[in-house]
Amino acid sequence: MARVRFGISPIIPTVASFLLAALWGLSVFAGWGLEAFCAGGETAQGCSQRLDSVSSVSGLFAVAAACCTVAAWLMPAARSDPRVFSRFMGVGVVLWIAAEGVLFLGGMLAR
Repeated sequence: MARVRFGISPIIPTVASFLLAALWGLSVFAGWGLEAFCAGGETAQGCSQRLDSVSSVSGLFAVAAACCTVAAWLMPAARSDPRVFSRFMGVGVVLWIAAEGVLFLGGMLAR
């Protein structure tokens, strides 16, 4: 029996990584997170301090995700072997989702 493999274009996980990175960056640095979680509630100062600490934890995932995404494109082993590239990009996308999830859950708790 022949094995059928469906290949995914490398542009799809790359675009997904860039979009998730943009969403994370806008949430942390452009004030989207503050607007979403700290607008119109108790003291804005306390909420923003809690959200800053959550952003720091989320930043660890974001840095790891960025490193995986860059490594997938720059490492010679990843560029020559599609399986290695897919693994790095897959881990990168999962880490971006984790960074967003930590930011969202932490924001809900900061509320």
